[in-house]
Amino acid sequence: MNIVLHEPEIPQNAGNIARTCSCTHTTLHMIKPFGFSLEDKYLKRAGLDYWKELDIKYYENFEDFIEKNPNAKIWMATTKAKKVYSDVEYDENDFIMFGKETAGIPEEILLDYKDTSVRIPMYAESRSLNLSNSVAIVLYEALRQQDFKGLKTQGQLHKYRW
Repeated sequence: MNIVLHEPEIPQNAGNIARTCSCTHTTLHMIKPFGFSLEDKYLKRAGLDYWKELDIKYYENFEDFIEKNPNAKIWMATTKAKKVYSDVEYDENDFIMFGKETAGIPEEILLDYKDTSVRIPMYAESRSLNLSNSVAIVLYEALRQQDFKGLKTQGQLHKYRW
């Protein structure tokens, strides 16, 4: 799977998302400009020691991303979508894009992705969920549909036995 962050603004969110991507072997794609420095202590702290395990790619803008991923199937996660994220079928090579915290994905981009725009249900009065929570919700549904391929699905106690 591939997660795409379009112009993320909050370093803690980006760090949390990086950690989620690292733990699921999901490639993280980040489209500039960012609302923080990649040296930001909050970014690094939120990602803990998972940065070295992360497959991450950077792009100057959305056009650069499209140019470097010409055949990508992109799901646009947006509060403006008509389809629910759990009602579509994801492929293991799909891209799921999320917009910046204060504005989401620009509508001029969304216009070309009407059929692959998805939303997370919430009360009409709610503006949006936290970005890192939204990524986790949609990514784990896509991974569930792939039977969590390559992921550990059973754990064990450290001190005791089940």
